[in-house]
Amino acid sequence: MLVLGRSQVEALLDTDTLIDALASAMADLSAGRASAPDRVAALVPERDGFLTAMPGFVPSAGVLMSKLLTLFPHNAGTPLPTHQALIVVFDPDTGEPAALLDGTAITTARTGACSALSARLLAREDASVLAVLGTGEQARSHAAAMCRVRPIRQIRVAGRDRAKATALAGQLSAELQVDARAAATYAEALDGADIAAATTHATDPVIRRAWLTPGVHVTSVGFNPDGREIDDATVAEALVCVESRQAALAPFPAGSSDLLNPIRDGVITEEHVHAELGELIAGSKPGRSSRDQITLYKSVGVAVQDAAAAALVVAAARKQSVGTEIRLA
Repeated sequence: MLVLGRSQVEALLDTDTLIDALASAMADLSAGRASAPDRVAALVPERDGFLTAMPGFVPSAGVLMSKLLTLFPHNAGTPLPTHQALIVVFDPDTGEPAALLDGTAITTARTGACSALSARLLAREDASVLAVLGTGEQARSHAAAMCRVRPIRQIRVAGRDRAKATALAGQLSAELQVDARAAATYAEALDGADIAAATTHATDPVIRRAWLTPGVHVTSVGFNPDGREIDDATVAEALVCVESRQAALAPFPAGSSDLLNPIRDGVITEEHVHAELGELIAGSKPGRSSRDQITLYKSVGVAVQDAAAAALVVAAARKQSVGTEIRLA
């Protein structure tokens, strides 16, 4: 069995290739060719954390895998990330374990890349101002991936800690060669933004309709069962797209409170969810209808994304003879 650590996974993943692979995986999921059951979780109430399992099979990519992911929000501000994961890849013909990968890097990369895929499908072609809400690894991943699909010339970073926002803006300026700056508030970052990437663990919405410019494309990947990233007014007005209706509208730990709460409160119905990304890719559902339309991609994360990324990493590792082979028996 091939074993790959975090730095190896990061070196083997190419963002452009990953975005294209995710497009194929999302199309497979919407067409019923891929399998990704709702995730299940073991709760750790005293730490407000949980361990979740996410199995997936993508036949077009020839990959069968499962991810084990922990979410421990109290790790914020410590050397440990809030999300940590392992991925096990199995031979889809025999079921034999084939590879063990760090899943933390894959989770970060595939989440940012799928948000970028949504921007490629829904954001205006000339979108050039990006607001990044949050200052963690997902914020960095989203900024880098968005620059691959739209001509981003300015990035505004906002978070609860202005010093962290300033530090991240400096890093993004150097790494991406764009004008990146810290904003004092979420509202300031969003003012005039063409794309807004919310990557927080917010309790109260960081995306509010009053702060948004007409035509903005919003991506939201934050997960907090006790909170929201997006206010009702934005959800109600936006063209809403998801990875999977089944996953987004499922109960905890699979679904999104950003959608389930307004459905519960009668603000919207389930039919308000316009399309899955795979349906946009296949052309069975239309995308943006006007320059001023607000579009929203609400992500909950599905296993086919991890499967697509893991398949790329394992293939590249075997081609480049990277990693360590071990025997379990």
